[in-house]
Amino acid sequence: MGRRFTASAADARAGRAVPAGPVTQDIHWTGELRSATGVALLLGTALFTMDAGFGKLDVARGALWTGLAALLLAILLPPRVSVRPGLLSARGLLVGHSVRTDSLVSVRWFDGVSQRLVLRDTEGNRVEIDPTVLVRNPGMWRRLDTDIRTSVQRGTLLCGASAFRQLAERVDRETAHTVFRVSGLR
Repeated sequence: MGRRFTASAADARAGRAVPAGPVTQDIHWTGELRSATGVALLLGTALFTMDAGFGKLDVARGALWTGLAALLLAILLPPRVSVRPGLLSARGLLVGHSVRTDSLVSVRWFDGVSQRLVLRDTEGNRVEIDPTVLVRNPGMWRRLDTDIRTSVQRGTLLCGASAFRQLAERVDRETAHTVFRVSGLR
């Protein structure tokens, strides 16, 4: 969490200078990874056990059940989100996306069953994350909040001031609820 990084290879190839700084990562990601792995293993084990109990387990069906469990893991695997000064990255199973948070053009918050926060920077990069990640990780939120304010000061943030305020209010509300819950006042 406190390690310093230089610009990534992709940033160096593109000629972008990303300031080095402490990296803050989602502290709940390993738990979500464990849960996704557990669900996939549970499904695979149940399918293998059921087939073996009926006497129908063979190599083809075993490969099918293994593939189905691996597909479920790929679907449930959460992206690994990290923030450092000037950069937010979301790394999925196969690909990762980064956005310059100190030169954002838009911040959009899509509310609904699956809430999404979509960030776009001046270079055309786009990252989509679950806003709950920021609510659960105050260090990530503080870093992103600072960088979004930098974008506002620079005049690059053209769209998203209301989404930013809504997210800030939600983070403040959740933080207050957590403080009350921990202190026994709620």
